[in-house]
Amino acid sequence: MDGIRLLLAEDVRVVRGALVALLELEKDIDVVADVSSGDVIVDTALASAPDVAVIDIDLPGLDGLTAAARLHERLPTCQVLILTSLDRPGHLRRALAAHVAGFILKDASLEELLDAIRRVARGERVIDQGLAIAALRERENPLAQRELEVLHVAAEGADVPEIAERLFLSGGTVRNYLSAIVVKLDARNRIDAIRIARDAGWL
Repeated sequence: MDGIRLLLAEDVRVVRGALVALLELEKDIDVVADVSSGDVIVDTALASAPDVAVIDIDLPGLDGLTAAARLHERLPTCQVLILTSLDRPGHLRRALAAHVAGFILKDASLEELLDAIRRVARGERVIDQGLAIAALRERENPLAQRELEVLHVAAEGADVPEIAERLFLSGGTVRNYLSAIVVKLDARNRIDAIRIARDAGWL
């Protein structure tokens, strides 16, 4: 195949610069764009037409998994490889739902990263084996989509009136959602529910 056109999304400048330099040493890989925030991934990809996008999960502006899902909708020919330091099975479940082709941890070797990039470019799926096994053992997310939206806004520090305003809900409805979330997650309170959801990779 021709050279792999690659987009890299990583918010830590030193890490991004080092990865770009290392990837550019490979004769079959051409880094056509690199970005530091999730909210510019789709527009940048549409402008640069990469074959593969290597995306960190924890990005400012828009998290990597949400950006990956939007990228799949707008540019389905671009294969996404998630690179993350967060070994949470829930993140893998979200990644698969977002049609991500690869999911590997940042402690992988350079050779493993290069192999993953080439494999997803060929249309293969590459998933960290240990994380895949953990995901199979992980319980399913019990929260409905609207409950997740409420909890996500709450996790940003918003109180009930602000959550209601942002999600166009009444205060009573928000309180009902928060109560249901606490019960479903067997949490002590809202803060504990946020911690449980984050640890599981649902937020």
